[in-house]
Amino acid sequence: MENRSFDHMLGWLPGANGKQAGLSFTDSAGESHPTYHLSTYVGCAHADPDHTYAGGRNDYNNGQMDGWLRTGTNDAFCIGYYEESDLPVRSALARNFTTLDNYFSSILSSTYPNRIFQHAGQTDRLSNTPGVSTLPTIWDSLAAAKVSHKYYFSNVPYLSIWGDKYNSISAFYSDFVADAASGNLPAVSFLEPAFTLADDGEGNDDHPHADVRSGDAFLSEVYNAVTSGPAWKNTVLIINRDEGGGFYDTVAPPRVAAANDVDTDLVDGKALLGNRVPAIVVSPFSMGKPATPRIDSNLYDHTSVLKLIEWRHGLAPLAMRDASKDVANLAMALDLNAKYAAPPAIPVVGRPQATPCALFELGSRIDNESYDFYRLLRSELTDNWALPERAKAIKAGR
Repeated sequence: MENRSFDHMLGWLPGANGKQAGLSFTDSAGESHPTYHLSTYVGCAHADPDHTYAGGRNDYNNGQMDGWLRTGTNDAFCIGYYEESDLPVRSALARNFTTLDNYFSSILSSTYPNRIFQHAGQTDRLSNTPGVSTLPTIWDSLAAAKVSHKYYFSNVPYLSIWGDKYNSISAFYSDFVADAASGNLPAVSFLEPAFTLADDGEGNDDHPHADVRSGDAFLSEVYNAVTSGPAWKNTVLIINRDEGGGFYDTVAPPRVAAANDVDTDLVDGKALLGNRVPAIVVSPFSMGKPATPRIDSNLYDHTSVLKLIEWRHGLAPLAMRDASKDVANLAMALDLNAKYAAPPAIPVVGRPQATPCALFELGSRIDNESYDFYRLLRSELTDNWALPERAKAIKAGR
């Protein structure tokens, strides 16, 4: 998923290290503004919070975590939060499974660097700059070890940052649903939502200005697809997101082993992690109880997911971060001796009617990361695609 912070979405969770009401932050004029319960699921009247490399450091403010309203064009939207009743699917998942309240994105920057980290354990850029990556990835490791794997996407295949290298393992969301139902999911799967390409209400990734209820509906579909399939008893579903999106969080990201020398903000070889994001581990090995949610406070980042895959399948680390002990293997969140119990019922919610932001004063935003990536697909990648027809249509601009 995209661009939301832990406190902003899960700060209400009992037992977790989250804070919502009762905080305040000052703007550039020195005026104090309280955190507040968001009454909008879309936020069209607000600017998309700044989540750049420079903006993140301004928010971080030497660990004080108080610069949210003094960054870019940020307004009070970035210090708003959602309560338990607002997003029933995510809330039920957090109460019934394991929430990671110390999971950070891998770099204090935007989408491209963090999505590259999710696959490669490092990044080759600090911002959403175009260009085809040549970094080795977990997919290369799995292929070499002959471990089955597949990348599923909804509209924009972010693996195309590597050009057409991974076309053969790419498939649609509908294929994911079918594979889950038939028990044909591979050993390792990566699933992406429909990215918000423009403010037309069609995205379900949570990136402003997507309707977060659409994200809830998407997670409801994914949960029911996985838990109703025959492979559920051996499945670990990790729900995370690329980065915090410029929304407030109260826990300062720590410094850990730098993955490589691309990040220039290093202290004794240590790089800042990105801001904390809501992450939930859904599995028969991570079940909790609604009255006492299961919280794991080990230090995790995106490379923790790679560590889990590497540990499970005997693969070598990809870079210095996943080779280090600075962040935990996500296997730490699992109780592999747990007695099996049937998956709990999670609310089934429908997707709301799309509300295009063009109906609002702010107008339609067409300059976010996903739209930039859409333009990358059209301008920089080869014409020689083997991806399904919808991806070809995206590239052709249809």
